[in-house]
Amino acid sequence: MRRKKKQLSIVTFLVLIIVVSVIAVLIIKFTPSKKVMSLKKYFNTSGNEVVLILQDKIYDKKGVIIDGTIYVDYDTVASQLNKRFYWDNNENLLIYTTPTEIIKTEVGSKDYYVNKSKSSLDYAIVKTDGDHVYVALDYVKKFSNLTYEAYKNPNRVVVQYKWGDVLSTAVEKDTELRYKPTIKSDILDKVKAGDELTLVDKSEKVMNNFTKVITKDGIIGYIKSNKVKASYYNTLKSNYEEPTYSSITKDYKINLVWHQVTNQQANNNLLGMLENTKGLTTISPTWFSVISNNGEISSLASDTYVNRAHDNGIEVWALVDDFNVEVDINKVLSRTSSREKLINELIAKTIQYNLDGINVDFENIKQKTGIHYIEFIRELSVKCRNNGIVLSIDNYVPMPYSRYYDREEQGVVADYIIIMAYDEHTASSEESGSVSSIGYVQTAIKNTLELAPKNKIVMGIPFYTRLWKEVTENGETKISAEAYSMPMAEDIVQAAGAKKRWDDTTKQYYAEYKKDGATYKIWLEEEKSIEAKMQLINASNLAGVAEWRLGFEKNSIWNVIQKYVNK
Repeated sequence: MRRKKKQLSIVTFLVLIIVVSVIAVLIIKFTPSKKVMSLKKYFNTSGNEVVLILQDKIYDKKGVIIDGTIYVDYDTVASQLNKRFYWDNNENLLIYTTPTEIIKTEVGSKDYYVNKSKSSLDYAIVKTDGDHVYVALDYVKKFSNLTYEAYKNPNRVVVQYKWGDVLSTAVEKDTELRYKPTIKSDILDKVKAGDELTLVDKSEKVMNNFTKVITKDGIIGYIKSNKVKASYYNTLKSNYEEPTYSSITKDYKINLVWHQVTNQQANNNLLGMLENTKGLTTISPTWFSVISNNGEISSLASDTYVNRAHDNGIEVWALVDDFNVEVDINKVLSRTSSREKLINELIAKTIQYNLDGINVDFENIKQKTGIHYIEFIRELSVKCRNNGIVLSIDNYVPMPYSRYYDREEQGVVADYIIIMAYDEHTASSEESGSVSSIGYVQTAIKNTLELAPKNKIVMGIPFYTRLWKEVTENGETKISAEAYSMPMAEDIVQAAGAKKRWDDTTKQYYAEYKKDGATYKIWLEEEKSIEAKMQLINASNLAGVAEWRLGFEKNSIWNVIQKYVNK
């Protein structure tokens, strides 16, 4: 009997140990951690650094505090807060453009210049530390649709720059904000009943019934979902007034033709060149070219030419190009002094010759130059707007690889964007093909309409085509091509005795023939192909059409174009 009692006591003891252990495990499991993570550790900051919380995200770059002023690195300013700030790394200038002003300041200066008028602040606007450039956040705020709140211990700034509806919630009971979605995670902050929080995740509940939120002072963490109220939308409003970019918009469809002028003598042929045109509103002679890295230009401008065009009711938008092989266009545009010289010379020539507009045709811009190019366009637009000069810009068909031309910004600051919907296949192409198939024009229209308003888009079409020559030797086909005007292309096909057939895919007549062991291919531009393009342009209600180039067309082409531009 004693033995049985002893065994029972042992079993009872073991059961008790197990029960206590289970209870201890449960207590440990369900008892919230009281450990607090320091915000200095959470934000990973030290010294004079300032953590940037942009909307509801902790940004990976930090600002700095210098003499009580908060500074943000330039790249963050331009990429996140206001892309119209421009830093000239060569001449240490910070520039900001408005519709009518070019605003400049130098490193370390408290002064900034609006055009030539000086204003002063009580802090240095730009600071540099070697290659690192910092801009005072208060200065950025002067020209940007943003607000911010600064907090200490540790230093951080919460920047609000996106406006509209945000999903919010309110705390029901005093509770903790934790680093991770578990009660065992460190506490970041205590939140009180009534505190308003912004949801970081669009869904209310996440792992373990926690909700991810951000506090007003920029701490992002997790709170038990049963401690907050149902989410609701808050509308964030701004009192900032965005600058209005006025544009010169003609009350008629643009019908522009480029006139290739290579010498002064060519200007004298204008009236003869215009004789068979119909419905023409604008002519763009190739008069100006950048000829030095200092921003100087050459000129073939002619008073007589302008007067004759005006007498025929035609505006003159003189073209400036970057085709001079001895000029490094990156050097021209990346230096404020050379950029200014180029702009001032263009404006001076425009006024001197009573021109109606400037047509920028910079086709050699590389990706590294994109940021300088668009700044050039902004600054030129200010001078054009202040002088009543039409600014039009020639562009390739928008594709991902040329995004740096920033056609969206062009669509804001320029009056007209002209898309060169040709050279689909060029002399350097690896295969023969159309210069401007209907599909290429469709793509040009679609892609541009995604970036700019239709009342600013002018679609460029070709008055030329290419004759392709294919020669196969030892199993390898070599391709070459030459460009021809419409009449010359027709003559070539006729002389070869080739039969034309309509290609409904390209909406062009196609011809092919063999000669001297080579195969020749050509996609023709003529009345029917041009009409197909004009119908697309008309259906999209674009601002008009432009043609390259005067003298390459058949006379009958003007009758086709006129049907779509007489309104």
